[in-house]
Amino acid sequence: MPFAQLPCRWPTLELPRFWGSGDAAIADGTHVELRENNLLGEQHIRYGAYGGIAYHHISDTYVALFSHFVACGVWEAVYILDGLLKNTSVLQPDTVHADTQGQSEPVFGLAFLLGIKLMPRMRTWNDVAFYRPHRRVAYKHIDPLFTRTVDWRLIRTHWHDMMQVVLSIQAGKVMPSMLLQRLGTYSRQNTLYRAFRELGRVARTLYLLEYVSDRELRRRVDTATTKIESFNAFCDWISFGGEFITSGDPVEQEKRVKYTTLVANAVMLQNTADLTNVLVGLTEDGNPLTCALLSLLSPYLTAHIKRFGHFVVDTESEPPPLNTERIPLDGKAET
Repeated sequence: MPFAQLPCRWPTLELPRFWGSGDAAIADGTHVELRENNLLGEQHIRYGAYGGIAYHHISDTYVALFSHFVACGVWEAVYILDGLLKNTSVLQPDTVHADTQGQSEPVFGLAFLLGIKLMPRMRTWNDVAFYRPHRRVAYKHIDPLFTRTVDWRLIRTHWHDMMQVVLSIQAGKVMPSMLLQRLGTYSRQNTLYRAFRELGRVARTLYLLEYVSDRELRRRVDTATTKIESFNAFCDWISFGGEFITSGDPVEQEKRVKYTTLVANAVMLQNTADLTNVLVGLTEDGNPLTCALLSLLSPYLTAHIKRFGHFVVDTESEPPPLNTERIPLDGKAET
């Protein structure tokens, strides 16, 4: 369902529909410093610093959907499905983008059964194994890509067990991250984990074939992952004195991450309202606007905000209503 047609109880700004459809989400983690001697703090290998990971899910319309705080030692892909299932906003994406850390074979398999399309940006896709459907199957031009064969017997044997797991997740009895962590603990002995991994090999192979052959798909995935990187920088800017959590309480750490996300959404809303007013004014002055031009805008604007200014809470005056009128476009370029 296009973003402009999503049901909403409040006035909807038109500008976000030029940024995305609302059908896709992007997930990524960013390092957050912690004081030492707490439950989640670890030395992160990639960031080279002590702390934890603020893991965010945002919409392709830039809106932050869900955030939580996790330890550095956990593979980020374990938590990529949680954000979509816990998301209670009007936007309900069925596609999720991420970087290489946001994918793995079991996650591909679980996402497939949950009806979620996992479309990550693969940094080293040429190092990933491609699985042929049968050892006797050969392809004329791309056969060297396929180095292994799918074990369909393992998938058939545990198909009902996997479906029971999916039904439990959909019923809210277990979260994907909890399941993947438990199964991964004894992955070599756990046949259910191996079944999810085998199904994920099929799903990932199909995605990689599409990824390497479709330039437009790669461009769309790169554009999406760039948005989450900009969001991480936006949250770092919003956090006063830098992103540093002094509390050792996991609940307070989670609150800090979520509060920062809430402030980010509030600033984005105001920026989008201001941009809408400016754009409407430009069209009234005779300046033509196109879809391509509006798609290049972003609500992550900071130059006009006094981050260390005076903050006065005024509960008496009401803010002006949002400008929900359509933004006039140049008729030649509107399509």
